[in-house]
Amino acid sequence: MPWKLASLGTLLAVAMLAGCSTPSTESATKEPVVTDTGHSRCDSEAAQFTIGKKASPELLEQARTRAGAQNARILKPDDMVTLEYRSDRLNLNTDDNLVITRVNCG
Repeated sequence: MPWKLASLGTLLAVAMLAGCSTPSTESATKEPVVTDTGHSRCDSEAAQFTIGKKASPELLEQARTRAGAQNARILKPDDMVTLEYRSDRLNLNTDDNLVITRVNCG
């Protein structure tokens, strides 16, 4: 008899937990994705136009706006950077002459 009650209790618990899960029906959109911090994610593809151009504050702001990033920075070859990843930050990597060689988020 206790075995039947344990089996019945387990079956009821599984049924209740199964009712809590719902499949995702959201469709994919091209709108910026909002993270748990409330900031939109950066889209580095939108800032690829900067590659080969000389870095400047104006170009940085234009790239940040197009990428949908909250923050942006210019990184020179010998700059020290932190290892944290921020999905809302745009990085413009340059060579020694401040010519942009790479664009990425993080």
